[in-house]
Parts: sequence; structure tokens; C-alpha cells
Amino acid sequence: MTDAITVYSDYVCPFCYLGRESLSRYQAGREESLEIDWHPFDLRSNKRRPDGSIDHSVDDGKDDEYFEQAKENVRRLQERYDVEMTLETAMEVDSLPAQLVSYRVKQAEPYETWLALDEALLAALWTDGRDIGDADVLVDIAEEVGLDAAVVHEALADEDLRAALTERFDAARETGVTGVPTFTYEGYAARGAVPPEQLERLVEGT
Repeated sequence: MTDAITVYSDYVCPFCYLGRESLSRYQAGREESLEIDWHPFDLRSNKRRPDGSIDHSVDDGKDDEYFEQAKENVRRLQERYDVEMTLETAMEVDSLPAQLVSYRVKQAEPYETWLALDEALLAALWTDGRDIGDADVLVDIAEEVGLDAAVVHEALADEDLRAALTERFDAARETGVTGVPTFTYEGYAARGAVPPEQLERLVEGT
């Protein structure tokens, strides 16, 4: 059985993108493979309008000072991990459509197919600055990794899938996850875009 690390994340979180770079570096240094067991998390749940746009008037306790500090931290980690990013934040992007497609692919397709889509979604937003909340963009990304456009359209129209995804969002919070990325392994956790050596300690206890 392949070893796996659980990763709670949301595509619109820049630290999730940076944390995945750290995880990739740790994975590359391992002799044995370490798969990603992705658990979706919804950062927009209390600010999402019915049409998918983001209502920034909702008070979530994050003010301008918070976001300036976040941007500074993103820049610091970009330099640390030598990562090129077009965006520092993605305030207007709703990740729910991307998470629906990703969740559907994770349930129905081989791990390698899901991983290719997952990485392509992250790169599309943070490297290319594309709106992964847009159905046409999602179709392009899906086709780039060998999936049929129907996968996207079916996922976005599937109310049962949407309900199942919402249950996963709720389950993450009930588990005690309050922010992303959160990495968990055998009952232990690390939160944030932590360095590869911290992920090594998490998984290997060294």
C-alpha cells in the first residue's frame, strides 16, 4: 500500500500553492513514494453570493493590515522556495467550481489523473493568473491533462456532488481544521506552507 499524506487545501489559498511546492521538494527526496490524499476546504463559504461572486462586505475579521501581511509572507516564501507567481492573492476568484471538478476526478479517475489536474489547477491560477472559477477555463485545463470536457460540465451540474463536497468542507472543520494548508499524518498535523524538513519530521518523526 502506498504511503499518503493528507492535505487540506483550497485552490485560492496562495499558501496552499507554496505549501505544495514544499511538499514536492520533500517528496522528491524520499526513496518511497508519498501520495497526496487531498481534502477540500472552503475559504469562501461565508462570502460567496449565489452567483459565485465574492461579497467582500462580509466581516470575516481580515482587514487590510491582515492582507498586507499575507502578501508580505507570500513574497517571502516565493523567494525561499524560488517560485514564480503571477498573483499574490486571488480575492475575486471562487474556487468552488474547480473543487467540484477536482473532487469528481479524485473519486472517479486514477490518482495520477487527479494529481495532474490538481497541479494544473494550481498552476493555472497562481502561475498563469487564470480564473479557475470559470467553466471555460476549467474545460481548457481538463483537456490539457487528457480529460474530456464532459467531466467538467457534469461535475458543475451535479447537485449530489455539490452536496457531497459541502459535507467534506463541514467534515474538515469538524476535524479541527481552521486554516489551510494543513498537512496531517497519523494523527499529527502541520499548518501552513511549512518547509520540507518540517514535513519530513511530520511523516518520519525525525
